[in-house]
Amino acid sequence: MRMMLAEQDLETRDRLVMEHVGLVKLLASRLSHRIPSQVEFSELVSVGVVGLIDAAGRYRASTGVPFDAFARRRIQGAMLDALRGLDWAPRSLRKLRRSVDTTMGQLRHTLMREPVEAEIAAALNVSEAEYTKMLDQLRSAELATIRQASVAPDGQTTLDVAVDPSEGAHARLERLELRGQLASAVLELPERERQILALYYEEELTLAEIGQVIGVGESRVSQLRTQAIARLRSHLSASLRPTKH
Repeated sequence: MRMMLAEQDLETRDRLVMEHVGLVKLLASRLSHRIPSQVEFSELVSVGVVGLIDAAGRYRASTGVPFDAFARRRIQGAMLDALRGLDWAPRSLRKLRRSVDTTMGQLRHTLMREPVEAEIAAALNVSEAEYTKMLDQLRSAELATIRQASVAPDGQTTLDVAVDPSEGAHARLERLELRGQLASAVLELPERERQILALYYEEELTLAEIGQVIGVGESRVSQLRTQAIARLRSHLSASLRPTKH
């Protein structure tokens, strides 16, 4: 009997994998437009298929969760974990990113609000035009800080960080705390930047499509999205920094 059940499980897993390979390619295609060109599409697909196989092996239809939704998180997580393992950002860009993030955090602490672009540029001792060029540079050095941004029915913007039921209690608690910190950080973003994140991560619109929605060019959307992610990073850096006694 156990052998029959095992064979059925393997057949179910293989069927789910074969039926959802297209999902891997779709997610890899979307992610490939957001990362440096040196990361090959085939590499993303390869890693994503591993995530798909893992999802198919763990999936239980009795939970009532559609497999597509269950697998999507594991596939995306596998791709993002693989990308985090690549140290492809040049040192100069990493230094620039730290400088922008630190400046935002310092201004936020001093002003007791989110700084506007002119204030950030002045603190960096550059013109606003130079600052926007910095944002363009940083876009090539950014990884996905958040998995998904969404707008709840009551208009509040929330973040959804995948929590794996198989993780230990401590790991789940850390994930839940991170989700709360991210949700609070998103609520502090300027409204337009919050809208861009929601349209980009939840609605999965392209930068050009978002530009049509909010009435600006694609490059401007890219800059604002990069700036929003920088704000989130600086928020998290502050919240996760050990307190001094």
